[in-house]
Amino acid sequence: MDSAPQRRLRAIAGHLLASNDRDPNARLTANPTAGEFVLAQGYSVVLPEKLQTGKWNVYRSAQSPLKLTSRYPEHPDIGTLHDNFEHAVETFRDYKYLGTRIRVDGTVGEYKWMTYGEAGTSRSAIGSGLVYHGIRRAACVGLYFINRPEWIIVDHACSAYSYVSVPLYDTLGPDAVQYIVNHASIEVIFCVPQTLSILLSFLSQIPSVRLIVVVGGIDEKMPSVASRTGVEIVTYSKLQSEGHSNLQPFSPPKPEDVATICYTSGTTGTPKGAVLTHKSLIANSAGSSINVKFYPSDVYISYLPLAHIYERVNQISLVYFGVAVGFYQGDNLKLMDDMATLRPTLFSSVPRLFNRIYAGVMNAVKTSGGLRERLFNAAYNAKMQAITNGKNPSPMWDRLVFNKIREKLGGRVRMMTSGASPLSADVMDFLRICFGGQVIEGYGMTETSCVISCMDEGDNLTGHVGSPNPACEIKLVDVPEMNYTSDDQPYPRGEICVRGPIVFQGYYKDEVQTREVMDEDGWLHTGDIGLWLPGGRLKIIDRKKNIFKLAQGEYIAPEKIENVYAKCKFVSQCFVYGDSLNSCLVAIVAVDQDILKAWAASEGIKYEDLGQLCADPRARAAVLEDMDALGKQAQLRGFEFVKAVTLVPEPFTLENGLLTPTFKIKRPQAKAYFAKAIADMYAEVSKADSS
Repeated sequence: MDSAPQRRLRAIAGHLLASNDRDPNARLTANPTAGEFVLAQGYSVVLPEKLQTGKWNVYRSAQSPLKLTSRYPEHPDIGTLHDNFEHAVETFRDYKYLGTRIRVDGTVGEYKWMTYGEAGTSRSAIGSGLVYHGIRRAACVGLYFINRPEWIIVDHACSAYSYVSVPLYDTLGPDAVQYIVNHASIEVIFCVPQTLSILLSFLSQIPSVRLIVVVGGIDEKMPSVASRTGVEIVTYSKLQSEGHSNLQPFSPPKPEDVATICYTSGTTGTPKGAVLTHKSLIANSAGSSINVKFYPSDVYISYLPLAHIYERVNQISLVYFGVAVGFYQGDNLKLMDDMATLRPTLFSSVPRLFNRIYAGVMNAVKTSGGLRERLFNAAYNAKMQAITNGKNPSPMWDRLVFNKIREKLGGRVRMMTSGASPLSADVMDFLRICFGGQVIEGYGMTETSCVISCMDEGDNLTGHVGSPNPACEIKLVDVPEMNYTSDDQPYPRGEICVRGPIVFQGYYKDEVQTREVMDEDGWLHTGDIGLWLPGGRLKIIDRKKNIFKLAQGEYIAPEKIENVYAKCKFVSQCFVYGDSLNSCLVAIVAVDQDILKAWAASEGIKYEDLGQLCADPRARAAVLEDMDALGKQAQLRGFEFVKAVTLVPEPFTLENGLLTPTFKIKRPQAKAYFAKAIADMYAEVSKADSS
């Protein structure tokens, strides 16, 4: 006779068979007794929020319909980051792991590599060095420098000896660093000589700090401040040497222990510390690895900030698969040179960089003219048609056109991933056609240990962020004030909510803000608006928080419009602004200097400096005209077009406080920074309307 669980499985299977009729190509077969579900040509299955009762609105990956993934299927014994690295050291001991071009004397050469075994030895020494200095188990350890091999080794040491790592963006100002150090009661900070000078400027205001370790520091040049502050400053090499001489056994964490506190830089307000356990980070990596596979033969370039969850979880997955990780020099302007030398097979980035690559190539094609432009367009269209129809494009087009473009990224990239903000469908198509291989977009956040959903390998449809990570489930909650509901036709819409082992424990020492995003049933409310496409793919369409209303009552999602204008050849960066006091949008455009200068030369326009050219009404009109053309092409609605632009020669940067470390615009700061320009544009529009 059937048991209760088997009857429940049969009921669920029956509903799943019925619930996938939204996609005529999706067919579910089920063997409920065995608990097996297979959704052919579909990516998600739908379950009720509460079994036996409630709405059928909870989506899970078709790979894990009944039980969410929490560990790697092939290695269920890996429950912590320490287990994960130990597995890699044992399995890939002599494989290349961490590579850098920077020499001890600061010069740049070919990549030199450390093996997994050597990194394991170094990890043990650094961890033992911390124990030698009396740092207690579960103490918070700050990492205050950019990507380099030592960052990864310190992080592994924290996992092996049960310390809690707290990344500090190297671009954070002194106030934010001081706030985080005190808020998390950090006892040890690893830094570099440049960031050491910042720490020394407020050392007396961070009383929890006992030890500062300077990566790349020279012993003889270390300042002595212990007598007046109680803080000891040592070099990384000295700490490593002390650890080698006093090796300590590992003090491994439990899966439920806190692995890291990730402070979100955010676009507004004080940084919030997301508390992430070993269990949640392993679950996220394990779930993601079911659909996206890496190999020991792969080479990855690390340039996205390690303090951000996107790069952090990439590193966990790369370790599991034994991938070689090469680091950039530390200068984004030299990234292409680093890639040409490293020749990576894997490249993770953000839409801002992909948009610039797209704009650069497309502008070069247009200016080449004649036969070259026609050849590119013929090759592009032929390859696009083949990919759309699921066929293999002719290799002739790569030989004639695209291999030269591929070489810009080293010539070997087989997979690109994009995250942090939406990537437009035509830029994704461009990357697939010009660079070959897979281009996969994912969606996630710090509070979910990174990936919430991700495209499957082999999925050629663009304009979505894939299906749920097998380690979580997703539902859309109605947002009636924005007219988004689960009953919307043709697709259900609402705020994306996430539940499962990947969800964080809460914000550190902040129950109020934790309760704002977590409900009593364990659902994390992301603030993003999504819809379900046929087959169970998720599409991000809006943002609940960054939305604003124009005077006539129309809602505006500025990021969507900025992504359209980012493809304009003149536009390096764009900040779209509007408010409820005005009926139209205006924009601040950080110009592509070379393109604007070339345009001025072609028009015979004279100018003394770039600032004068940016202020020239003819330049502003030309940029606005090009932006309008792109807006029409993207079918923006009338009120989504900007009516005036201000051109600025300086880019928005981390240093001037206008960008987060993942290159998102800090809107309140940008509004204040450009307040006069915004007021002038609205006055100009008002004058034009009244004349």
